[in-house]
Amino acid sequence: MKLTVPLLALSVATTPALAFPLLSWDYLSGLVQNPLSVSRLPGYEKPIPGDSPVNLCDLDQPKLAEIYRLDVTPNPPEKGKNVTIYAEGIAKKTIKEGAYVDVEVRYGYIKLLEQTFDLCEQSKSVGIECPIEKGKVIVNSTAAIPIEVPPGKYSVAARAYTVDDEPITCLSATVLFQ
Repeated sequence: MKLTVPLLALSVATTPALAFPLLSWDYLSGLVQNPLSVSRLPGYEKPIPGDSPVNLCDLDQPKLAEIYRLDVTPNPPEKGKNVTIYAEGIAKKTIKEGAYVDVEVRYGYIKLLEQTFDLCEQSKSVGIECPIEKGKVIVNSTAAIPIEVPPGKYSVAARAYTVDDEPITCLSATVLFQ
């Protein structure tokens, strides 16, 4: 099953700052749910401005991308419907081939996925080619969420890095499918 997850990457994969949107929702939609998500320590996560379930994480580390707006429609995403991700951000440095995204998806306490994706390969699904030049990046992508997604709470964490292992961004999200 192909997964186009703008929402995770929930929206970061389309640009370093938008790794979640690069990953196919179809790919991640069958995965995710964790009450222990990234961390619950105060100051460790903060919401991204806009209307989405996505948070910035690893706030104590400098990042090469800044996401200053992220909208997910509908929010929360719904099974059997399309989800649209609109994100705006800034790449503080050119992102070259070899950049990658580490993704973890949980369904409750169960880890469904822990995998590394090629950021540049995933970003093609949202119309962004590498290298991703320094400057403003806008992502506007729509993907279908399969009706077969089991009900439950899904948690996703995505950390994007350059080919030289510099942090690009860290995103986390929790979505409840009915």
